[in-house]
Amino acid sequence: MFVGRADELAVLTDALTRAAGQEPQALLIGGEAGVGKTRLTEEFLCEAARHGAVVAVGGCVEIGAEGLPFAPFSTALRTLHRQLPGELAAAAAGQEDELARILPELGDTPRGPHDEESTARLFELTARMLERLATDRTLVLVLEDLHWADTSTRHLLSYLFRTLASGRLVLVATYRADDVHRRHPLRPLLAELDRLRTVQRIELPRFNRAEVRRQLAGILATQPEEDFVDSVFDRSDGNAFFVEELVASRENGCRAGLTESLRDLLLVRVEVLPDAAQRVVRIVAEGGSTVEYPLLRAVAGLTEDELIEALRAAVGANILLATPDGDGYRFRHSLVREAVSDDLLPGERSRVNRRYAEAMEADDALIRAEERVIRLASYWYHANDPAKALPAVLAASVAARRRHAYSEQLGLLERAMDLWESAPQDIRESLRPADYTEVYPPCGCDPATTPLRRLDLLAEATVAARYGGERERALKITKTGLRLLEEDPDPDPLRAAWFWTERSRLVSSLARGDGWEEIARAQELVQGLPPSQVHAEVLVRAAGWGMLHNPGPDNLAAAERAVAYARMLGAEDIELNARITVGALLTDAGDVEGGLAELHAVKDRATELGLTVLAGRAHINLTSQLEGMGRSREAVALAERGAELVGKARLFDTEAWVRGNLAESLYGLGRWDEATDEARRTLRVGQSAAPRGAASARLAYLALARGELTEATQQLAAAHAHFGNHESQPQPQHRLPLYRLAVGVAAGEGRIADVRTEVAEAVAFGFALGQHRYAWPLLLAAASAEADARGLPAAEEGREAALVLLRTAARSLATPVPLWTAHAEYLRAELLRAEARDTVADWTGVEEAVRTLDRPYLLARARHRLAESLLAAGADRETAARLLRDAHATADGLGSRRLREDLALLAQRARLPLTAIDAPVESPAPGIDPVEALGLTSRERDVLRLVAAGNTNRQIAVELFISPKTASVHVSNILAKLGVSGRGEAAALAHRLRLFAPAGGPAGPVSRPPEAVRRAV
Repeated sequence: MFVGRADELAVLTDALTRAAGQEPQALLIGGEAGVGKTRLTEEFLCEAARHGAVVAVGGCVEIGAEGLPFAPFSTALRTLHRQLPGELAAAAAGQEDELARILPELGDTPRGPHDEESTARLFELTARMLERLATDRTLVLVLEDLHWADTSTRHLLSYLFRTLASGRLVLVATYRADDVHRRHPLRPLLAELDRLRTVQRIELPRFNRAEVRRQLAGILATQPEEDFVDSVFDRSDGNAFFVEELVASRENGCRAGLTESLRDLLLVRVEVLPDAAQRVVRIVAEGGSTVEYPLLRAVAGLTEDELIEALRAAVGANILLATPDGDGYRFRHSLVREAVSDDLLPGERSRVNRRYAEAMEADDALIRAEERVIRLASYWYHANDPAKALPAVLAASVAARRRHAYSEQLGLLERAMDLWESAPQDIRESLRPADYTEVYPPCGCDPATTPLRRLDLLAEATVAARYGGERERALKITKTGLRLLEEDPDPDPLRAAWFWTERSRLVSSLARGDGWEEIARAQELVQGLPPSQVHAEVLVRAAGWGMLHNPGPDNLAAAERAVAYARMLGAEDIELNARITVGALLTDAGDVEGGLAELHAVKDRATELGLTVLAGRAHINLTSQLEGMGRSREAVALAERGAELVGKARLFDTEAWVRGNLAESLYGLGRWDEATDEARRTLRVGQSAAPRGAASARLAYLALARGELTEATQQLAAAHAHFGNHESQPQPQHRLPLYRLAVGVAAGEGRIADVRTEVAEAVAFGFALGQHRYAWPLLLAAASAEADARGLPAAEEGREAALVLLRTAARSLATPVPLWTAHAEYLRAELLRAEARDTVADWTGVEEAVRTLDRPYLLARARHRLAESLLAAGADRETAARLLRDAHATADGLGSRRLREDLALLAQRARLPLTAIDAPVESPAPGIDPVEALGLTSRERDVLRLVAAGNTNRQIAVELFISPKTASVHVSNILAKLGVSGRGEAAALAHRLRLFAPAGGPAGPVSRPPEAVRRAV
């Protein structure tokens, strides 16, 4: 009978109801061993089936110290495959080979590809398959015993809990809470899931006395005596399973006194079985969570009739149960299995494991093929037979790799290395790299005939750790490999170079440095050696590093040398990778068309060969280079195709980079809403920090251009958080845009000193060849800030040095394309404006240069400045009015509140309409106070003048003979009328609009806003 748990069952049935409305549900059920988790889920599954749901259960499998990769998902999906064969086939259509890594019934597991996004692709495909399968029916998946889950299962469950967004799906996972100690691998996952609002967690308490009484009544089929209830409740402490065992112990003759030992209590049922049944129970206990009947028959050493009789006795005693699929047996409760296993003698345990392994080697058909190699490795390992265990464990590591279970592969490789020295030498020498490894290239040795070395295992473990997201462990493994090479009397420089190249990648990704020191060591090791795949990869890595950090002729030569080496070796994938670097460096060096042609050629060839990773990298670099040259429309078209290509391949970080470039180009074209959508999508798609940091930076640029300073500040902080310690030695393509953003935010808040600090740091950081595209917007933003701050008392000190720094930095930048030429013209005019020397001719030249570009925001700002210059010179008011109307319409369409307000203020001061009229534009009446045109009173004018000079409320009160409280009220009114959020912004606005003339000069109409150009890929 089902006792209690009404509240918990109500939560589960409510989730079932919600799921029926296309709202996926995720639940965790925790509780100590024996408290009733399985009984609760059984009751819920019966309820779900009564409501027409399709239900499937999968349990995590404990085999010694490790688990089977994806075991509960494989079991549950196998159940769905039996119940819904056609529907599941349709849901998996087109991705059968990849999904076979979890559900082998879908096809043969492919050998590759393997990369750092392989697991993410598999998880995404699994989630989409489940969503499609749950579109027209309610699915309930229960994953039991999560405390035994392998790493891959935990990661997949976490992914599903976080990403499932549609479908009639209820996903439930149970775990034994008392097993999850402080260092248990499940503990971090539980903490992570607790932070998700979409996950409900149910903690099952023990029964109270009344519930124990009801349970006893159900077991005994009569009302129990109250003394017996008290005794059982005290002994069991409300644990439902212990209640059953205590009743069983009394019925088996233990009436005089209940055993004090929990293990002895759990063994009571076993010890009263016939000898043959006890023997079978002990064999099943060591076989794992479940044991298939054919395997058990082969191991037990009994006739079939004897075995069935023994099994019937164990099942009748409620010790064993038939598995739901009817193929084997498992313990009714894992606590009993653990007690029986613990009761085995050491020699007995190894003997049972040996018999399991020998039986499986004698007959491949005893268990499912996908489980065979991993279970065989476990049995041989626990049989304490290194000669047999070593090759078995290595074979299991290959199987784990093919399922993209890289964490399990790593664990098995580490186990193999532990076994290495204890295995006989002849066994070690019989092993071949071709059978067990794939990451270290042959380099002159035949992997089919050369003996496997421990260094081969270290190389494989390095990559497995990296693919599995365990970069710290990977870094330690490379250190071990390099130490072994140093101790080797006949060191292998190519193998050492390989490990140094891996360390470079890891050091960079862990933000421990930029990776150059490691690459330099690798280059030293391969220098003078004959061409090899390792040599070519070192050159490609060095050239790629140079492209990002210090582009120039030397790195171009290195990339071209890598191409030549790869061609000699016939390694077209390495060649294409190197050619991408060549194309980007050619473009940076000024050979724009040559470089773009090379990138297009690589993109097409990689796509033709199905090398999607390389095709994705070509799209990233090609769209970036096109945007840098101002060819945004080409970049958008290419980025959209590239995002579709890599999206289908589930290359998530690659897709994030391509979509980030798409967002950047959309921004330049004035399609800001689309740019925002793509940047946010990048944040969702990106798996690693760098593309997410770039996406946050793009959102900051958009916010800055819109005049949303608070949002810009928050997104800038998010970008810094994503990039983390990369700021210590970052790639310029990330660092310079962050400087540009910091300048824009500081200028918007009137912090000119901070603007100068950021610019000085950026100039000291340097503008290498290939980074000029980021330098021009940065210097222009700083020059605009200096011009807006002209006359601000706080800006006078250091002003001349700041302008000299900007002019000097600009002289070092190239202008090979119209976009950069326009920036140069704009920068020159802003520097003149900062010195009050700009003229109508200067701004006319800027407007003409920008007009030829497809940059609506930049053009609107240039027209703002030209209109301002015309009005200040008392020149053509009709032209000024037209320019203001055009710029205002653009700003309104873009959603640039800051620019729109600046244009409106200028038009208001000049008494110009922002809508077209037929009558000629008249000159404003003489003597109109520009401050009055903003709706400020004469007193507020005085207060604003003192605010702009940097005075506090108390200083203003003394100056104007008013109280500080009154001054505060005036300041608040001024902020509201000007539409700004603080004193700094009010002061910046006053100086930007020249409301108060510097050095006694007349107030005049001059305006600001700092540029909000972007870049962060």
